[in-house]
Amino acid sequence: MTATAQKAGEAPLTLDRPAPRALGIADQLGLWANLGVSLLGFTGALYVLIPSDRAMSLGAALLALVLGTLLGTLGVAAAAVPGARTGAPAMVLLRGLFGARASYLPTVLNIVQLLGWTTFEIFTIALALHQLTPSVPQDTYVLAAGVVTTVLALRPLGWIRVLRRYVTVLVVVVLVYLFVQLLRHPLPPLTRGGFHDFWLGVDTVIAVAVSWVPVASDYTRHARNARGAFLTAFVGYSVTQIACYLLGLITLVTVAHSDANKIFGSFIAVPVGAVAFAVLAAREVDQSFVDAYSTAVSVQNIRPRWDRRWLAVVVGAIATAVGLALDIRAYENFLVLLGSVFVPLLGVLVVDYYLVRRGRWDLSESSRLRWSTLLPWLLGFVAYQLVNPGYIGWWASLWQHVGSAVHFAPSSWMSASILSFVVAAALALPLGLAAERRSSAAR
Repeated sequence: MTATAQKAGEAPLTLDRPAPRALGIADQLGLWANLGVSLLGFTGALYVLIPSDRAMSLGAALLALVLGTLLGTLGVAAAAVPGARTGAPAMVLLRGLFGARASYLPTVLNIVQLLGWTTFEIFTIALALHQLTPSVPQDTYVLAAGVVTTVLALRPLGWIRVLRRYVTVLVVVVLVYLFVQLLRHPLPPLTRGGFHDFWLGVDTVIAVAVSWVPVASDYTRHARNARGAFLTAFVGYSVTQIACYLLGLITLVTVAHSDANKIFGSFIAVPVGAVAFAVLAAREVDQSFVDAYSTAVSVQNIRPRWDRRWLAVVVGAIATAVGLALDIRAYENFLVLLGSVFVPLLGVLVVDYYLVRRGRWDLSESSRLRWSTLLPWLLGFVAYQLVNPGYIGWWASLWQHVGSAVHFAPSSWMSASILSFVVAAALALPLGLAAERRSSAAR
């Protein structure tokens, strides 16, 4: 690291250099609070209100939102602690969980996922800004968002501090203003409807929160202590995700009439709404730069001595090019499917780090393969797909056939996220303890 970067407390360029503990409580709280607010969250509220073929009551949707957020964010906060304790990024931690070579599999999946989400965020920013100013070509905004995303990813810790000082306050003001304006419209009765597919709505919210699990330690490795990392992730993210989705729900049941395509227009339609929406659209770049930087750091688990700055430039260029060439919205279901990989992984990680190994992970490039964690992860993933295989036609059909072959039919009370987490965790505990006893006996 250069002397200037070291003095500024910036992220190291390669993995063979120590991570500065440069983020205080306020910095981390600002980061997670900003990540909890997303343009995709406003429109994603539709899948909480109407998780399948008919709408839940507003009260049921609110309960699903709060429960799903708290459960998912608790997992994110738990995953954030190892990074704060070890100074290692998220994918490097998986060397301790699975072994160095085996960690490459979730690392590659994470790279593909994060590159996709970087592109998705760039496209979403461009789409939102184009809606504000239709006279400007959308591709112009894609290019601008791609450039800004890449520049911010070059100095991530510096920009996190900027977020805390300026952007967070502005976003809070905008959210409060939109709440005040939209709550002028009468709400329907909280009990009109029912709890139809309640757990599917909970799954939707859990999945959004858990999507940050494979990147959490990329940032908490720079935290000054583990307790602060846990609390800021849990409080900062849960409060703002609930607020974001709640605003989406209120908009859907008042002025958007359950049409997610009308949500952005509803924001713009309130007095000075265009200014408020412009703030939210521009702020979305924090999502894209966090994804871009974490993509680069994930690559470093495989190539530890590659400079993260050049990796960030490559990631930004690819994401921008794909955003120009494709309508990335067509791939959203594929990205959600990749995200389901990390729910059972979280179950294995929590059990192994906190109960089996108790933080004693080998994070070296020569750490040995651990079947006692790989097998529970795989079976947890199977459990998730059996309950909720997603919306990709051929993939969902495949798992329906598997379910029929093993005489399994999901019930309405089943949550794919909770069930897969429990399956992975329940298997990881006895297998991990047995492996530890064998290892101790061999020594």
